[in-house]
Amino acid sequence: MNNGQVAGKSPQMEQLEEGKTYAWCTCGKSENQPWCNGAHMGSEFTPKVFKAEESKAAAMCLCKQTKNPPYCDGSHVSL
Repeated sequence: MNNGQVAGKSPQMEQLEEGKTYAWCTCGKSENQPWCNGAHMGSEFTPKVFKAEESKAAAMCLCKQTKNPPYCDGSHVSL
């Protein structure tokens, strides 16, 4: 699968809640970044669904180039 389109060139901080399930946008087209809103329909993309293991603030990737989805790994620096 290819990387999605760049939705931003810096991470977005989000407060995750332990035990809650999230759907991170992989296509970069969601208007609800970093979360999926179904904009990927009809493409090769599907959201990255995950359950937060703990309540914490997390840097969510918006550039869609991360090697550690859904979290920012600094890949946006090379864009």
